[in-house]
Amino acid sequence: MRIISGKYKSKRIVAPKNLPVRPTTDMAKESLFNILNNFYYFDNISVLDLFSGTGNISYEFASRGTETIYAVDAHYACIKFINQTAKDLGMSINSYKSDVYKFLEKTPLKTDVIFADPPYDFEEGQFLKIADIIFNRNLLNDDGLLIIEHSKHTDLSKHPFYSYEKRYGGNVFSFFEVTESDSSDEEE
Repeated sequence: MRIISGKYKSKRIVAPKNLPVRPTTDMAKESLFNILNNFYYFDNISVLDLFSGTGNISYEFASRGTETIYAVDAHYACIKFINQTAKDLGMSINSYKSDVYKFLEKTPLKTDVIFADPPYDFEEGQFLKIADIIFNRNLLNDDGLLIIEHSKHTDLSKHPFYSYEKRYGGNVFSFFEVTESDSSDEEE
């Protein structure tokens, strides 16, 4: 895997073979960040990277200037790798070894972008539970965005805060946000 843009552009990061991960492909990651570049100044946002695995997405945000990054993964080896890579590159990534659902239920953090890359073999309900907790607990800042990566065989479009999706090969990014019509519904 490599960092696509920013301070560490073209930097290759080699993760140990024993990590239980499926990193986002470089092509899909580049496309995702092209989309995000239209919404945010990376040095002005905070990011929560769920099921962070190798830290691939966290490094990309950090390379582009994001200083407030939280990475959450249940596997100790993943967190250890993220911590070592962040230290080696001088990135300020706050990592948490935790079950993602438990973390979301307890965290006081609110961020601008939440990215979740759960295992593709999750059932649809497991994906939707991530969005449910995030929106029920109001974990996004105003104009915040939740992005869930999943396979083309998973359909998350029925969630009330689903906005749109982008497909790149077998990878799909579903975007969720509170729109003005959603917030006016809440006020009624």
